[in-house]
Amino acid sequence: MSKANNRKKIEFIAYTAVFTALIFVFTMLVNVKWPFGNGGLIHLGNVPLFVCAILLGKKSGAIAGAIGMGLFDLLSGWTMWAPFTFVIVGLMGFAVGSITHKRRTLYWYAISFVVALVIKVVGYYIAEWIIYGNALAPLQSVPGNIIQIGMASVVVLIAIKPLEAAAKMVGFKYA
Repeated sequence: MSKANNRKKIEFIAYTAVFTALIFVFTMLVNVKWPFGNGGLIHLGNVPLFVCAILLGKKSGAIAGAIGMGLFDLLSGWTMWAPFTFVIVGLMGFAVGSITHKRRTLYWYAISFVVALVIKVVGYYIAEWIIYGNALAPLQSVPGNIIQIGMASVVVLIAIKPLEAAAKMVGFKYA
C-alpha cells in the first residue's frame, strides 16, 4: 500500500471522526424539545452533518451522521430512537453527499437538503408509527422536523461558500 493511500485513509478516518464529534456536540448542546405530540428535538446537529456530507462526501456524511446522532440518542435518554436515528441520519448524510458530489452550487445544496428533509420526515414518521403503534400521532412531529432541517439549511447555505474557501486555502481536497 502506498504512502498516498495510507494518508488518504488516515485523513478520511480523522475528518470523519471530527465531524462525528461535531454532530454529537451540536445535537447535544444546541437543542430544544418540541412541545407538541410525542416530543422530539429541534437541534443544530444537521449543520455539521450537511457540511460534512458536502465537503467529505457521502461515505463520511453517512458514517458521521449515523454515529454522531445515534450516540446522542444512546447517551441522552432517547435510547429506543437510536437504531432509527442511525439509519435515517445515515441516509440523510449519504443523500446530501451523493447529490452534491461534483455539483458544488447553492442550487444543488438546497436540492440535497430538500431530499434530506423528505428522508427525515418519512423516516421518523415510520419510526414513530412503529414505536407508538399509531399512524396519526407521527404527524405531530412533521412541523418540528421541517423547522429543524429548515434552520440547518439556512445556516449551511450562508456558511458553506466561506467554509469551502477556507478548506481550499489549507489545501483540502474534496471527496
